[in-house]
Amino acid sequence: MWHSALDRLTCPACGREYDADALRSLCTCGSPLFAEYDIELAAKSFTPDAVRDRSPDLWRYRELLPVRDPDQVAHLGEGMTPLLPLPRYGRQIGIPNLLVKDESLLPTGSFKARGAAVGVSRAAELGATRIALPTNGNAGSAWAAYAARAGLDALVVMPADAPEVTRRECAVVGARLYLVDGLIADAGALAGQARDRGWFVVSTLTEPYRVEGKKTMGLEIAEQLDWQAPDVIVYPTGGGVGLIGIHKAFTELARLGLVDKMPRLVVVQAEGCAPIVKAFEAGADTSEPWPAEAASTIAFGINVAAPLGAPLVLSAVRASNGTAVRVTDGQILDELAVAARADGLFFCPEGAATLAAVRQLRESGWLSGSERVVAMNTGTAVKYPEAFTAEPELLPAGSTLPDLD
Repeated sequence: MWHSALDRLTCPACGREYDADALRSLCTCGSPLFAEYDIELAAKSFTPDAVRDRSPDLWRYRELLPVRDPDQVAHLGEGMTPLLPLPRYGRQIGIPNLLVKDESLLPTGSFKARGAAVGVSRAAELGATRIALPTNGNAGSAWAAYAARAGLDALVVMPADAPEVTRRECAVVGARLYLVDGLIADAGALAGQARDRGWFVVSTLTEPYRVEGKKTMGLEIAEQLDWQAPDVIVYPTGGGVGLIGIHKAFTELARLGLVDKMPRLVVVQAEGCAPIVKAFEAGADTSEPWPAEAASTIAFGINVAAPLGAPLVLSAVRASNGTAVRVTDGQILDELAVAARADGLFFCPEGAATLAAVRQLRESGWLSGSERVVAMNTGTAVKYPEAFTAEPELLPAGSTLPDLD
């Protein structure tokens, strides 16, 4: 039987509560809102045995998701991505128990499908007919695809230098697409103008349900490890919704009695745009905007100069005894190549950033080498052709292969 244990929305900053069954954006204090669940009600049917027998998608966790009516689910096969060992690469860097959660196999090719599936489904259930959002690329293609699946109109605004394939993805599913000569904040300002014209704006953390989709990464990791938490989860952080969601997932699982610890959470940002890392190093509770003219990285998905969720990310990292690391584009490209050759897994730049961070943390001693570490590969590498080089030897037709020894 399908049921959501959704109870209310709450503000983590000021404590205000809201009815969950109406379209909401931010709290009146300006903070994002969180979905809260009746854990006692959820516990009646959310058990390892019950979940195991459900369909292999993220909706298997329905008690801890906000959609009440299964007929409102916009479904494209999202969820249950593999948790794979990296044995050769892990041994090379001194982390033999290194795993990767490979989100590249999701619909639209990235973890953004999770937030879009849940966010679009719940928005449609609550009566939205048109959604608008800014994006660095992958979120736009995901929300546009799920909007089309649900029969909603979509308006997407992205920086002009976002990956070209994500533009094409938005266009092919019928989204209204605009490019802006600027960063994600500039795209956000444009998308926000649609609110006064009757569009429901679903920018990062400005509505409560994207994070609910993202938290299913944490739920899946726990289930795939037989309802145990790994020691460490390393996350490439732009807006930070995924890390916030993973922390929320393990908090809810602990309340259900299904896990007995919180994994240490690691923020990874690029040297060219690291506002949350800078705030963590300074002991601050929130981040200052990164200078727009200096914000640059090949890992485009984490190029977020002013993340709204910075206070929530910093709180989650500190509560879990985690840390925050910055890596260079050179390190990202190096680890991408090394891991691909070692274990055959093709990381996107954001995912490769987590590998660079794991190597760095092992070298510094923050990781001892005995931990079970999960690195997140958040999307498919093929959306970033500029990150890879190949110079095969061209042979004339009819030629003989050269010496292969």
